[in-house]
Amino acid sequence: MTQNQSSAGPADDLLLKVTPPRAPRNLVARSRLTIDDARLRDAPVVLVQAPAGFGKTSLLAQWRLEHLAHGAVVAWVLAQAHDHPKRLVQALALAVRSGAARPGFGHTLLESPAASAIEGVTDWLAEVAQSAIDLVVFVDEVERLPEATLEVLTYLLHNAPPNLRVVLAARSDCTLALDDLIDYGHCVVVGQSMLRLQLAETLELVHKRYGSQFDDDAAARLHDLTEGWPLGLQLVLAAMADGGASPLASLAPMARDGALREHFIGLMLARLDPADGNFLTRIAIVDVLHPDLCRALIGTDDAVDRLAWLVRDTPVFVAVEGVEWLRMHSMARDVLRERFVLLPADEQAALHTRAADWLAARGLLELAAGHALDAGLNDRAYELAERSLYGSLMTRGQQSSVLEWLERLPPAELDRRPRLLLAAAWSLALSERHDEAGRLVERILAQPDVDATLQCECSQILSGAAVFADDPDRFAMLHDRWGDTPPLRDPLLLKIHANRSAFRLLLEGEPEQARLREHRELSGASPSTLAYVSRWGDLIVGLTYLWEGQVLLAERQLRPALAQAEAELGRRSRFATMLGALLASAVWERNQPADAAALMANRLDVLERSGLPETVLLGYRTMARMAAAQGAENRALELLGAMFAVGVSRRLPRLCIASLADQVRLHARRFRPETCRELCGRIDGLLADPAAPTGRLWRRSVSLLRELAFAYAAVAAQDWRKAIEPLEHADALAQQLKQGRVHIEMLGLRAFALDRCGERSAAGLLREAAGLAQAYGLLRVFDDAHPALGDWARQSLDPAVEAGPLAAPLRAPPPLAEPARPRAQPSMALTPKEREVLELLTRNLSNKEIALAMQVGEATIKWHMKNLFAKLDAGTRKQVVQRARILGLLESG
Repeated sequence: MTQNQSSAGPADDLLLKVTPPRAPRNLVARSRLTIDDARLRDAPVVLVQAPAGFGKTSLLAQWRLEHLAHGAVVAWVLAQAHDHPKRLVQALALAVRSGAARPGFGHTLLESPAASAIEGVTDWLAEVAQSAIDLVVFVDEVERLPEATLEVLTYLLHNAPPNLRVVLAARSDCTLALDDLIDYGHCVVVGQSMLRLQLAETLELVHKRYGSQFDDDAAARLHDLTEGWPLGLQLVLAAMADGGASPLASLAPMARDGALREHFIGLMLARLDPADGNFLTRIAIVDVLHPDLCRALIGTDDAVDRLAWLVRDTPVFVAVEGVEWLRMHSMARDVLRERFVLLPADEQAALHTRAADWLAARGLLELAAGHALDAGLNDRAYELAERSLYGSLMTRGQQSSVLEWLERLPPAELDRRPRLLLAAAWSLALSERHDEAGRLVERILAQPDVDATLQCECSQILSGAAVFADDPDRFAMLHDRWGDTPPLRDPLLLKIHANRSAFRLLLEGEPEQARLREHRELSGASPSTLAYVSRWGDLIVGLTYLWEGQVLLAERQLRPALAQAEAELGRRSRFATMLGALLASAVWERNQPADAAALMANRLDVLERSGLPETVLLGYRTMARMAAAQGAENRALELLGAMFAVGVSRRLPRLCIASLADQVRLHARRFRPETCRELCGRIDGLLADPAAPTGRLWRRSVSLLRELAFAYAAVAAQDWRKAIEPLEHADALAQQLKQGRVHIEMLGLRAFALDRCGERSAAGLLREAAGLAQAYGLLRVFDDAHPALGDWARQSLDPAVEAGPLAAPLRAPPPLAEPARPRAQPSMALTPKEREVLELLTRNLSNKEIALAMQVGEATIKWHMKNLFAKLDAGTRKQVVQRARILGLLESG
């Protein structure tokens, strides 16, 4: 800064440095990363550190608005490469002067700089402390600062007064001496994993941009494609906008033709040094990476340092703080593997061989087997697969890996390798391919020296296949054969037997006994090898709560289990999808449609292919009820028709009957008796089919569905007296099976029918049903049963005393919209009266009109206006408003 600039005031480039950026139009306020979050609330220093493209500046913009809303003074500084220490001090002084609207702040620092930067920072800190304002300073792009300036900034952070909070944003390669502040809890680091978008945030961002043009399934596919990388999602959305067609129409061809990957390459990979590109191409063959593995693959001493630099400076890798293992972003990995196949064949084989050797030496046998097979070492690959696949299936649920190997293995290899045969049978049994599992079990039992332990395990395989085939009676027969003392010694198989025993009790209508059976198994600490099988126990316990209608307890059980399953197995894994369907059913009953929609987004295809029949039923039913509640009856009928088609394709007749019963319920809401009668006739036709199962357990479950359908058909006909009998029959079956939600639903409908018949007992019955619904957390049970029942219940019950949470779904008419007006944000920069004057000034009122509105004298308004001109450094009334908007002191309507 020259002498002339000093006398005239701050240089223009300094003014630009301290001007906060405009908040993005589609900025999504990330609720889990609000500044009021318990992890961030009391930290004097917050460091947001991640590679480019992770939304650091956007998050700072969100936090700036939040601090302004809380009344804090906010200062903004954009770091630059030529910011020497004294220049940083001047920028800080000017930032506070601008943000606090205090023209005199930092006068000495700006006009007569201190002898040294440390003295300048000390003077700045003293003036901040003396001002007694609640000050928050944001410093963006800290990595651009010179080393000497970073030392000055570190000094500032270590000596900040209590009324100062500093928020920094930097790339991963920036090193700040903040370890002591972090250790003592005075600094919180927000890293790459926290900055990745979660599915709910992706859905919100996509819907903000495209509204109803984009459904949840498509948005979830985008989320899976970009893996929560904020810039990647923005690239995809921008590419789709440039396509000209509708977003949904452009998504599929873009993904198929590689347009999305071209955008990724253009932004990231094409800008890399050729040596870095070659390095990435050769390590991309490995699904999970480790620095030592990269050194073994490349064979150079700089491999570890090169990997560390790429992890810090590019978003190519997905890493977890504190863990050496990492993986490559799927978009980059796919492109790099296309480049890898262009390498000479002998180099490809050598790289796969090195990967196999390194992974096998560290016990990662399944990964090593894949690389051995790609290297042409077939015998070694089969031997490694036999040693690893059975364990990975039973301990980590890697069913898809086993099925992939089943396609790659010659049939003769299965018979030569018994554990591979067992792994294949288990994988096929726990899917829609249960007939194939039965044939593999026959091959296992045909081998010599089959003892009781192997026979029991084969029964477990077949009983699992019976569950997925929705044949509860065959499952019960196979399970009961071994009783409570099976000839098993393996803890894994014993735990599976315990889970099956709990499920067996549930089928008998004993959910409490099923939970007791599971809880006994959890009384002792389970080794990590039983973690996956134990999570099946979580699924069964969650299902028992849903069976009873205890959705509050079901949500508490299922939510942590789902989070763990998604982290370890992936969001679209079969097990996570089944848990998601159960949890979606629970949160929908809690009247949380957004959560339910996010849980089911881009999962229905996985569910219909390989989910447990009960999870398929609940998933489709939840989505159909959501569509009906939104007024999209055509979509609800489409979903129920799709559930019927799944029942036909997987030969699950109970699913077909459930689909028809829910269609009767849907048409009963519109009082369509003829349609309901026709659907009931189709249900009887399916039950009369000679091919339909005849077992006791299966027949009892579908009998309840039939009684429900006939009860709703009577409601559709509005023959209220005649409706009472089928409602009572359905209620009796529900109580016999201890299905609490259905019991409450039937109580409510019976009360409604009795009321239409003029019976006085209706009110007492309704109060009982409402009380049970409140205790269980069922907020939608009456509205989902029939809209007329929901309306009548809210009219009949005192919302403040009796209805409790049942009043939540009340569809009150929206309030009349008032014209949006600009509003002054609470801030220590302006007094309350100045904020009021500022709001009135945005309406183009004269001083006299403002005085009349505030009921004060015109001279008082002139005095306030003079202060606003001075604080906001403005020359006209229009500039006052504009400066207030730029500084965040005025929120647009």
